[in-house]
Order: sequence, then structure tokens, then C-alpha cells
Amino acid sequence: MTLIQPVFAENLLLAALPFKERELLISHCESVQLNFAEVLYSAGDRIPHIYFPTGSFISLVTPLANGAGLEVGLIGNEGMLGITLPLEVDTAPFQALVQGAGSALRMTSAAFMHDLEQSPALQRLLKRYLYVSMSQLAQSAVCCRLHMVEERLARWLLMTQDRAHSNNFHITHIILAYMLGVRRVGITKAASSLQRQKLISYRRGHIKIIDHSGLESASCSCYLAEKQTYERVMNQTL
Repeated sequence: MTLIQPVFAENLLLAALPFKERELLISHCESVQLNFAEVLYSAGDRIPHIYFPTGSFISLVTPLANGAGLEVGLIGNEGMLGITLPLEVDTAPFQALVQGAGSALRMTSAAFMHDLEQSPALQRLLKRYLYVSMSQLAQSAVCCRLHMVEERLARWLLMTQDRAHSNNFHITHIILAYMLGVRRVGITKAASSLQRQKLISYRRGHIKIIDHSGLESASCSCYLAEKQTYERVMNQTL
């Protein structure tokens, strides 16, 4: 089962750059289509490319010893994949798993590092985005430790809706359980509860968000905290 392919959206990091620097960076990118469940790289791999999603979104997954994994981040058109490169670390800390099929701009790590050296505006922007990414990782750790499965599922659905630009997803309980690091029965109970509250509809893997504001109320505080951090940090003038 796959998520419904998101619509094309402008990458917000690229859009925040001054025109000349943005056009130079884009000229060194190629447009690619990412496929659902495609592994762009695994934890410990060298990072060959960086990605700016425009119609796709990517899960950052920490592998566990038992062969399972836990999603610790989700990247859509608000960000980029490969944020460790500005730290001069070309080793991937997480598995990069395509969760939403669609378009992205891709460039080689070498070309990216060259452009980064030439662009003070890009350097300032990515320092802010690195802060946001670190905040998201910390928020995910708190969420996994302290919040109930139903709250975490509501948060995940809202984050996915933001990046898919759609109220409709097609995803199985098995994948949701994998992403949230819980048993499948826990996902079934949480999804059934959200459906009884008429916040979502769920049938044979098809999820539709019916009441966004109600789902926000059912979610833990992590969802709004992450959105507010992104808006506060990223919306400053370069």
C-alpha cells in the first residue's frame, strides 16, 4: 500500500533564498521522481546526494537491533534531506525512506558543498534549518516517551497532511506501527478511536482527515510546538 502522491509544491528553503543564489543552486539540481518505500540511503552510508522535496516527503528512520525502526523525523517541501553536510559530515545518521511518492530536486553532495561555500545566505538559512531539525528530533524523543499512541497517531497524520498537501492517504496499519514503533493492535485501537470521534475515516488502508481542528485537539502538543518553532526560526529575514 502507498500514500497518495502529493501535489507539486515549491520548496520553502529554496524559496527563502535571494533570487540569484536560488537560481544558481537550482541550476545545479536535477528533477527526480521518488518512489514510495524507496530507500535513498541507510544509516551509516555516505551521502551521495541532497534532496529538496517539492512533491514528495521522506521519513527519517532510526534502525533498531531487532530489525524494526522508529521514525524520528519527516521531511517535505519545508526542508531538505542531507542537513549533516554543512557540518562536514557526509555519513547518514538515519535511514531515509520515501513515505510519499513524488517530485524532488536532487544535487550531488560535492556540488552542494561548493555552492554552500559561495553563498552566505544559504549558510545562514541552513544554520536555522539545522536548529529546527534538532528541535524536531528532541520533540520526537519526548513524544515517543511520554505520549499515548492515539495522540502520536493524530500528530503523525497532521504532519503527513501538511507535507502531502492532501486530506487523503493510503497506508496500512503495519506501516503505521513501524513508523510509530508500536504494536499493530495499538494502531488499530487508536485509529478506531479517532474514527469514532469523527476526526478521520479509515477503511482498508484508506485514511481521510475529516476534522483537522479536532485532530489537532486530539494530538499531543508536539505538533503545534514543531510548527511554531519552524515558523519562528525560519521566517526571519536573511
